[in-house]
Amino acid sequence: MPAAPVPARRRASALARGKALLSALALAGCLALANCDDQESAAAPPPPVALTQEAMGHYCGMALVEHPGPKGQILLRGDERPVWFSSARDTIAFTLLGEEAKSIRAIYVSDMGKAESWEQPGAANWVEARGAFFVLGSNRRGGMGAEEAVPFSDRAAAERFATEHGGAVRSFAEVPPDWVLGDGAAPQAGPEAGPAPSGGAEHRHTH
Repeated sequence: MPAAPVPARRRASALARGKALLSALALAGCLALANCDDQESAAAPPPPVALTQEAMGHYCGMALVEHPGPKGQILLRGDERPVWFSSARDTIAFTLLGEEAKSIRAIYVSDMGKAESWEQPGAANWVEARGAFFVLGSNRRGGMGAEEAVPFSDRAAAERFATEHGGAVRSFAEVPPDWVLGDGAAPQAGPEAGPAPSGGAEHRHTH
């Protein structure tokens, strides 16, 4: 005997249950992805990479070891290779430009309190820039001969440098964007500046 036809009401009920199951699975997948993103954001930043003879500046296209003064490196999500910079100021500039990368996982600059000298800033003495102190407006010039944001992991070391070489001590968030991008004057010693806005966008980088 042929099978009895399934009543329309039962078919509609089965379809509804199927759609509800698919929706629940889709929602669970979205929540899992969001949780992964949250876990990645909360995870400790990747460690810095030691400076080598082959490291090339992102903006200047020259070997970092050819320049004096502090250097920088930025590590982006999905890429183990650092984006290298011939100066700490260029490193900060990368984080401010709208066309540059938003997927920053770590920002490292040379800790000049542990540097052998201005000419030899060191290959492994890095400090996360967002926790560093910078001396702006000193008489020392960076890798490309421009005013430099001289970084230190210790505020007292930064203040000693400023006393000897001039300038003002600022945190990463207090570094003025107009100075970093070349349109303003470095702040002088005195009341601390307000926080600098963050910025950035996707950018395909070179090394």
